[in-house]
Amino acid sequence: MDTNDVSESHAMAMVLAVSLELSAAQWKVALHDGQREKPSIHAVGIADAQMRFQAVCDLIEQHKCKWSLPAHVRVVVSYEAGQDGFWIQRAFCARHIECHVIDAASIPVERQKRRAKPDRLDAIKLVTNLRAWLHGERDRMRVVRVPSEQDEALRHLIRDRGQLQKEVLQHRERMHKLLVTVGCWQKIDHRPFAKRLANNTLTRHDGTPLPQDLRERLLRETERLILVEQQLASVETLLLLQERLPAPVRERVTYLTRLQRGTPDA
Repeated sequence: MDTNDVSESHAMAMVLAVSLELSAAQWKVALHDGQREKPSIHAVGIADAQMRFQAVCDLIEQHKCKWSLPAHVRVVVSYEAGQDGFWIQRAFCARHIECHVIDAASIPVERQKRRAKPDRLDAIKLVTNLRAWLHGERDRMRVVRVPSEQDEALRHLIRDRGQLQKEVLQHRERMHKLLVTVGCWQKIDHRPFAKRLANNTLTRHDGTPLPQDLRERLLRETERLILVEQQLASVETLLLLQERLPAPVRERVTYLTRLQRGTPDA
């Protein structure tokens, strides 16, 4: 067999595993090529997101040179799913670097130790599990499915609708309770109610007008209610427009809607 073929085959089998432990203050970066006893650990605390990401990419390139790894060596990055979402995964993929988002609950760690260990040990644990996972030990962690940007946008739209619906109910309930305190059981039917409130024709149990301070508070509450209802109508319109999308996309919207309602198998 040609020597060059052997060296190329060996390079293909090599993996530079990189794990990120993310926090608002800094990222802990653990790098391991499988050839040394312990991973290399670094802290990246640059505030700017783009510069912080670039610093991680620079660390990868530096260690490829430091450890005499081939330029085309396979690099695999992992980090736990969390508040940073999926932008890091997409940024690595844009650079043709393999990246996996991990379900934090799937990593087997003793509960008591997990509370005590610092970020440095988290990064070491992540990179150790990543190497084991790449060698077939699939029970070491579970990879999260990264949604497409379109799916993620739809998910935001559905969640926004749910939040707006909740806010409408909260406004109406709050206004109802305020009216009850003065013996008024007027139905809060949006425009007619707002008109009567503006004209000061709502009355208490004894036929007298509402107290001025209560009326002013209800007017402010009504303005907020109208704004939320307008936003909800806009979101509903956007969701209705999804009917014009291709069937596979519509099916995905339906699935996400059921998921938001807690009935994925409906």
